[in-house]
Amino acid sequence: MPSLDAESLALLQLNLTSGIGPRLQSLLLARFGTAQAIFAASGSEILQVDGIGPKASAAIVSGRNLSDAQEEWNRCCETNTKIIFRHAKDYPPSLNETSDPPPVLYIRGDVLEQDLMAVAIVGSRQCTHYGRTIAHSLANQLARAGVTVVSGLARGIDAAAHRGAIEAQGRTFAVCAPGLAHIYPAEHKQLAEEVTQQGALITESPLDRSAQRGLFPQRNRIIAGLSLGVIIVEATRTSGSLHTARHAMEQGRDVFAVPGRIDTVSSEGCHDLIRDGAVLVRRVEDILDALSPALRPVKTNPQTVVAVARELNLNDQERTVLNLVDFSATSIDAVLNRAEMEASRVLSTLTVLEMKRLVRRLPGGNVERVTG
Repeated sequence: MPSLDAESLALLQLNLTSGIGPRLQSLLLARFGTAQAIFAASGSEILQVDGIGPKASAAIVSGRNLSDAQEEWNRCCETNTKIIFRHAKDYPPSLNETSDPPPVLYIRGDVLEQDLMAVAIVGSRQCTHYGRTIAHSLANQLARAGVTVVSGLARGIDAAAHRGAIEAQGRTFAVCAPGLAHIYPAEHKQLAEEVTQQGALITESPLDRSAQRGLFPQRNRIIAGLSLGVIIVEATRTSGSLHTARHAMEQGRDVFAVPGRIDTVSSEGCHDLIRDGAVLVRRVEDILDALSPALRPVKTNPQTVVAVARELNLNDQERTVLNLVDFSATSIDAVLNRAEMEASRVLSTLTVLEMKRLVRRLPGGNVERVTG
């Protein structure tokens, strides 16, 4: 079993200490410099830090032997759970740029470089069939475009978003409020396992922390922080997903909202967001076009190239011909030779793709793929 260095073990113990959240951890580290120095300090020295009371000070002092952290680390190793500290090079950079990043992340699954291109989809737990269908469809199309779909593993919209990405063989993150020893809701254990196969479960909560009401709004800042933008699908004016939208605005992320019926309360929160400047979502292109400066073309395998804009509504023939065109000059004769269809159909399809600004013609009988 691998071991943690002394400073990381102290950081883990600090995260496990009752009453010491991310803000107080930052204040303590600013005062003492290292987690080891915090546990070496006297109770009176710890009390000098703003926000630290006698109860929190006593909890820190009682944890000096770091035994809780060692036990937690051993359990993580046994359950294939990674721990990433904020100072580590593999800590998600988009999350590190937020004002209140988690000092410790628990991750079950894999976080890849391509997951920097992530978009969150959140909304009501008591969603309608319309909301569930839209969330599933948007997630499916975003995943096909190489975008990682982030959500919160909750019932309703969250679950539909995860399933849409999984069915597209795409990437998805589930940001959990409780610890990973307590999958919530319990009926989503199978879904959580599928997420780990095509992405990751992520939380800042220790393994044994159970689901508590206050954890969910706190969790929402991580959903926003991992994402380039947040899409709200069906939200009443009291929906918790509006907290995610607020975090996204504060973090400088784009906020998108899907409209619903104007005579129901289920989308009043979405309509308020649209009125206040959120991007109206009619189709997936509205999202991809708004995020296009931050996105780049992604290769899903050596034979299939998926661009992140304007390609999702192509028919099979158009997509087949497009995938024969490289991002550098490609001979039209080479496209004709590789295409398993009549030459006239290939040439007419290239014309359609040119009209859709997906390819451009070059001198000498060549074409090339358009990247933006």
